[in-house]
Parts: sequence; structure tokens; C-alpha cells
Amino acid sequence: MTSPFSIDDIRAARARIADSALRTPLVRLNVDDSAIYLKLENLQPIGSFKLRGAGNAIALATPEQLAHGVYTASAGNMAQGVAWHARRLGIPCTVIVPDHAPATKLEAITRLGGDIIKVPFATWWQVLVTRQYPGQAGFFIHPVSDAAVMAGNGTIGMEILEDLPQVDEIFVPYGGGGLACGVATAVRALKPDTRVYACEVETSAAFSAALAADAPTSIEYIASFVDGIGSGSVLAEMWPLARALLDGSVVTTLADIAEAIRILAGRNRIIAEGAGAAPVAVALQREAARRRDGAAPRTVVCVVSGGNIDFEKLARIYRREL
Repeated sequence: MTSPFSIDDIRAARARIADSALRTPLVRLNVDDSAIYLKLENLQPIGSFKLRGAGNAIALATPEQLAHGVYTASAGNMAQGVAWHARRLGIPCTVIVPDHAPATKLEAITRLGGDIIKVPFATWWQVLVTRQYPGQAGFFIHPVSDAAVMAGNGTIGMEILEDLPQVDEIFVPYGGGGLACGVATAVRALKPDTRVYACEVETSAAFSAALAADAPTSIEYIASFVDGIGSGSVLAEMWPLARALLDGSVVTTLADIAEAIRILAGRNRIIAEGAGAAPVAVALQREAARRRDGAAPRTVVCVVSGGNIDFEKLARIYRREL
């Protein structure tokens, strides 16, 4: 499949968002002598990579498109990205959120001036599929499959390769695929021998199921503390792109993600939400397997996509109550 955006679009996005999105650091995970690095998107002003894609999409919109404000469908992080930019521009922002969205993210949306419409998960998913919410005015920014959003996300891939050209593997959380495909597009253009893997959680591994069936397929979605990734199915428009760009999906467990959250906090003093810690859980599993098998170590990067986690939830994870 031909990608709806290119490395030139990613380069242009980088210039557009240079004044709003941080160039986040790449640091080594403080675990033994493993070559696991962390791309710290949790340090963005909204605590998530979503600031990049939202900023690029809004920058490309015309004044006529923005005349009635913007809206999106998001469990929290894209909502914050859109609301942050809308507040900067002085335009209205509305967010359609699923009923399981965490309080921390809802509070942040309100703090940024966004209006919230809470709906059942199935209704929220239909907004993603149809790209509209009945009766809602404004410019809709799709959190996953807008080419402008994915190009903004792709700037992460460019930065990783500039800071660590020898990287062998990049692990990226897979929610709808917009982040993973954005990163992979940059990597395929600049260093095609580096592998890019989707990371999913066992409670909602839709991309893994689609790969097994060679087609998008419906699965049971189970809500958990890992609220930033997962769905009941791969979006139809994302399937051919994700299948072409990504080197596979690695599914991890809730227990391993919780342990990764504890390791990030304890060893690196980094706060990560469940989705952001999923790549670290995967990297640690694969590193342990290589050591057992006597295989050569690999240089890997984990995209820590966000750090927006309820503090009470974080405390329970740290006390091993989740």
C-alpha cells in the first residue's frame, strides 16, 4: 500500500511543530547492561506524544475549517493535544470520550478548556469509524488515521534515528496504529534495516488478531489500567498500512506492564502510563529471552508514549495491588 504521507511530509511537520512540541530526550534504561533506550514522550507539555500530530493537523487546517472550532474522539491523550493547541489559538474544542476514560485525563481536558461528551465505548468507537459525531460542529481531527496526524507522529522516528543511528529495533505502543505507522514510515525511509514492532496488551490485542487472521477481525475488548491502547478491531483504513509498515506485534501481559511501570519509576524516576510502559515490558521480555538463548544483545528503543496515569492507580501498581 502507498502511504498517505511521506518522509517529506514528516520533515515539513517537524518544522511546523518545532515551537510547540519538545524534542524529547533519549535515555538509557537503568537495568543491568542492556542496550534498552527510552524515547520520553511523557515529557511533552501534555504528557503525551499526541501534541505532535494534533499540532500538525491544526496547522494544516484552513481558517474556514477552524471557524467553528475543533473536536476529536479520544480516551484522553489526543483530547489533551487538540485542546492544548485549541487554547493556544483561542478556538473552541470538544472531545468525545469513552465512558472508561481515566479521571486524570478528563481533568486535564477540562483544565485545558475542552468540553467533554462522555459516551459508551461502542458509540465512541463509531465516531472513529465514521469520523463524525451527530450534531457536532467544528473541524474533526481523527486521533489515528489522519495523514497529518501520522506525519506529526513520524517526527519521533526521525529524532530516534538522529540520536541513535545504530538502533536495531523500535517498540511502539499500538492503539489505533497512528503512532506506530508514523514512526515506521520515517524509519523505512531513513534506515530500512531497523525493525519496528507494535506492542499490545493481552486484554485488547486487535492488531495481533488481525495479523493471525490476515484481516481485521473483532475481538473482545477488556478495559484495564492500560487505557491508552487497545480496541475491539483494527480500523479498516489502518490495516493495509500497518500490515505493510510494521514488522509484527508483540503482545504483553498486564502483570508485565505493571512491572515495567515500577521499573521505570524505581530505576529511572520516570512516570509512565500503561500504554507508555508496554514497549518497555516487551523489550525486557525479549532481552531476557536473548540472554537465556545466548543470543547477541540488540540495541532497542522503547517509545514511552505518555505518562498520564492516575496517581492512586500508580500507587496501587507500585504496591503490587494491580
